[in-house]
Amino acid sequence: MRLHQTIAFRTAWVITRSHADAEEAAQDGFVKAHAALGRFREGAPFRPWLLAIVANEARTRVRSAGRRGRLVLRVAEERRPDDAVPSPEAALLDSERRNELLAAIERLPEQAREAITCRYLLELSEDETAAALDCARGTVKSRVSRALDRLRAELGEEVEA
Repeated sequence: MRLHQTIAFRTAWVITRSHADAEEAAQDGFVKAHAALGRFREGAPFRPWLLAIVANEARTRVRSAGRRGRLVLRVAEERRPDDAVPSPEAALLDSERRNELLAAIERLPEQAREAITCRYLLELSEDETAAALDCARGTVKSRVSRALDRLRAELGEEVEA
């Protein structure tokens, strides 16, 4: 559980857009996964299977609540290969670019937003994203491609996959 709790919570949060609902969906997902361990195919990858269960719990929670909140994405850390501290000006520009990108991602249709978030913000593989979103790998590829095209059109050619 400890190994997968962060990614399970993040996956649920992408769908529920609520901290409390994501925590509950992740917890319920772990409970259901534990109960279903006997049905888990030996040799199959565990993480996509678990994330699919968590994602289903999160979708159920959203459907039962009947609400759609705004997606507020946070980039938890800024990756710098040399761990250099940016100048205040560079930090401001990075922050502005990040905010523009996150606002553009928020404006995407729900399915595209979820695909982009799973692939690039949660750094899930295509297979893991497909399992989490309960769709085919090809569907993930097409949603991501269309979403990136839309982001490029809105933000210019700054968006890179």
